[in-house]
Amino acid sequence: MRGKHPETGTQRTRRVRTTGLWVAAFTLVAGSAVLPAREVPAADNSVANLRADQPLKQYRAYRRMHAATEKGKHEAWMEAWTELDNGRFSYEIVSERGSEMVRGKVLRSMLQREMELVNSGNTAKGDLTPANYEFTDAGRDTDGARVVQMKPKRNDVLLVDGRAVLNDGGDLVRVEGRLSKNPSFWTSLVNIVRRYARIGGVRVPVATETTAKVKLIGTSRMQVLYDYQSINGMPVAVSEMRSVTLAHNAAR
Repeated sequence: MRGKHPETGTQRTRRVRTTGLWVAAFTLVAGSAVLPAREVPAADNSVANLRADQPLKQYRAYRRMHAATEKGKHEAWMEAWTELDNGRFSYEIVSERGSEMVRGKVLRSMLQREMELVNSGNTAKGDLTPANYEFTDAGRDTDGARVVQMKPKRNDVLLVDGRAVLNDGGDLVRVEGRLSKNPSFWTSLVNIVRRYARIGGVRVPVATETTAKVKLIGTSRMQVLYDYQSINGMPVAVSEMRSVTLAHNAAR
């Protein structure tokens, strides 16, 4: 049996460099993808059907996260309790497995970045508001869903150049598109799909899927799922979350 050739210094340097690039680039992508933004309907008539919402002031949710590079060379999973209360975000990791590098440098770092951004009070820069976007009613897509085009007013890693999909009642179902600004030189074509549901009368994100092209690495993917225990101080029924999960799975 042929033994493995020892890794040369050049190969080791290249492996460390490419791994580091993926970590740096994808951590930025993840941090901009899963923030619990305060979606606010635009005031102009073109999106008059976008239903007004109660603000999301508090939640406790179990979050499931998965990140992987192309062909699963670097892959990890993490589950954590996340909580927003009085404008402060906190988290507690429950379980984790897979690549230690991805767990430490991507998934934990993502939660830490989110905590820093929320607790500094800077999340308004990512809200769906006229201050951040120009909205244009685009009619209906091929599936019959109402569509609103979203054009960022500035290039920012927190803003998505794409569209919002609404149901007939004016509820936001999902936001999909590409980041208006690449997180770094090494990252391009950052595509995001963020799915929403109305739970207890409040519209909240229930899933975020992100893909990005990273130089020397290839396509990287991340998925984040939210399972809410309480929203704005009210407990969420298990049956309600089960319905949300079933609807999300059917839409994929």
